[in-house]
Amino acid sequence: MEILQIDHIVLRTSKLEQMLQFYCEVLGCKVERETAPEFGLVQLRAGNALIDLVAIDGKLGKLGGGPPTSTENNLDHFCLQLKAISEQEITSHLKSHNITAGEFADRYGAQGMGRSIYIKDPEGNTVELRSQL
Repeated sequence: MEILQIDHIVLRTSKLEQMLQFYCEVLGCKVERETAPEFGLVQLRAGNALIDLVAIDGKLGKLGGGPPTSTENNLDHFCLQLKAISEQEITSHLKSHNITAGEFADRYGAQGMGRSIYIKDPEGNTVELRSQL
């Protein structure tokens, strides 16, 4: 058995509209599929993977307990591999959306060593952005 790539991640949220704005407008995901409102699931296309947003007050979200907090997130972080883009372009894009970012650093990931930066989504989940130039 070999793992080729991340298929999807699931993020529980109490801020569905803010999360949609962040992942779609800031990071460029597209809504691929939505369930009936009572289920509270929106699936976003993120390259060749999916990011599932689950509203905590929906049928699916209630199964996971209470909402994420600044000290009790459901996830440490996840990494999004970006198409080739410079560090300056990434920084400028994030600033244009008022997103606070850490510093670029060399980090090891599925594609080996590479430069990446950490940001936070509206629920406080850490998102690592990585581009291979």
